[in-house]
Amino acid sequence: MTYKDLKDFISMLEVQGELARISQPVSPVLEIAEITRRVSKEKGPALLFENVSGFDMPVLTNAFGTIKRMCLALGVSGLDELSRRVVDFIEEETPDVSCKSSGKKSKLQKEHPAVPAIAEEGACQALVFKGPEVDLNSIPVLKCWPGDAGLSITLPLVFTKDPETGQRNVGIYRMQVLDRNRTCMHWYSNKGGACHFQKAQELGQVLEAAVSIGPDPAMTYAASFPLPDGLDEVRFAGLIRGMPVDLVRCKTVDLHVPVCSQIVLEGFLRPGEYHEEGPFGNHTGYYSQIGAFPVFHVTCITMRKHAVYQATVPGPPPMEDCFMAKATERLLLPIMKRHFSEIVDINMPIEGIFNNLLFVSIRKQFPWHARQFIQGLWSLGGLMKFRIICVFDEDVDVQDLSQVLWRLGNNIDPKRDVYFTEGASDFLNQATSRPGYGTRMGIDCTKKWTGEGYDGKWPKEMKMDKDVMAKIDMLWPNLRFSKQ
Repeated sequence: MTYKDLKDFISMLEVQGELARISQPVSPVLEIAEITRRVSKEKGPALLFENVSGFDMPVLTNAFGTIKRMCLALGVSGLDELSRRVVDFIEEETPDVSCKSSGKKSKLQKEHPAVPAIAEEGACQALVFKGPEVDLNSIPVLKCWPGDAGLSITLPLVFTKDPETGQRNVGIYRMQVLDRNRTCMHWYSNKGGACHFQKAQELGQVLEAAVSIGPDPAMTYAASFPLPDGLDEVRFAGLIRGMPVDLVRCKTVDLHVPVCSQIVLEGFLRPGEYHEEGPFGNHTGYYSQIGAFPVFHVTCITMRKHAVYQATVPGPPPMEDCFMAKATERLLLPIMKRHFSEIVDINMPIEGIFNNLLFVSIRKQFPWHARQFIQGLWSLGGLMKFRIICVFDEDVDVQDLSQVLWRLGNNIDPKRDVYFTEGASDFLNQATSRPGYGTRMGIDCTKKWTGEGYDGKWPKEMKMDKDVMAKIDMLWPNLRFSKQ
């Protein structure tokens, strides 16, 4: 189904028994985060905090915290259903999460009918605060971990456009609140918004930005997805929801944001202006390093009447963002299959926190196929940061951790089947020798063929006789087992 806004989604969660309303007074400083953390670990419900100390605005967390809720958010009965829909619109082009400035149009942009309408006024502008009225402290922004440098907006959809081509980018970047009208913009050089800022700096221009908080769930998910270069997140969200994400013109900047937003922050970033940001707890389970990031000046805040502030709480898995990543896994699979027809299935385990670990099963076709395949995966922009890739034969269910570990333990000789290369790494990976660059490991867990450095014949796998199995299948319902 399609949700008109976040509150519509909240209503559906409640109907489905997937929402808990919390009426006791709780603080946005650590307390909401700790409650959310405990509920997330138990795969509990979405949480609507209705009595936030010092605020009259409720806070929503853990909205996407299970596979079921991700399916509800995206309006599908199963994530594979959505992947089939998406692959029909995406051409065979290299997935890339780098600068979206080529101007190249994809099949999705050319043919997808869900073109957003643009309005001059919208429900997200029912309340408008400009200039001296701007006060980020009026929003119940969370502090999630004791060692955090301060409050941070954890689920902001940041809208920017290329200063030269006008191409739009929407990304989710942590925003540390510095004071009543300034935040940091925690983006790295390979992100679309950062590319736009870098280009604006080179031109000596300010970069305008608008931040949507709490739009409809499809738009939030689309902003998190590593789209191929040239694809528009707003149109991608329209594809997911089956109808356009209508936009509204901002009050103080030349940008458009979803009408369905709960809160909108408008402003700009000056070239060459940076501020110390961090540390903050993140999905790795460690605090991020302190760094210098661009400063976002807020010129206007607009919001709906009775707005809801949506946030996510970062932390070691399983947390809400892990289930967003599992949805991404299902959508990446058909895209990857267009590049590598030998792929059977992939698993980005939750414990691998997005890009630490990837399990892949393939139809092996020639000696050293697995090694060549791994190198190919690392050549794709969206997959180059996976630190460990393990490749298995097609008969291995990579969703079954028991099977994966069994094959991993039995099928490799570390000297022959484990190899290393260096390249781009996640900036949040604290183990690398320098930020953004590190070592990657590939492991060939397939059965070894002649010519792969294996002397002898691979042993035959144990399997029960089919006739015996059929006979026991018939006997099974009548067998009685007593506990000793």
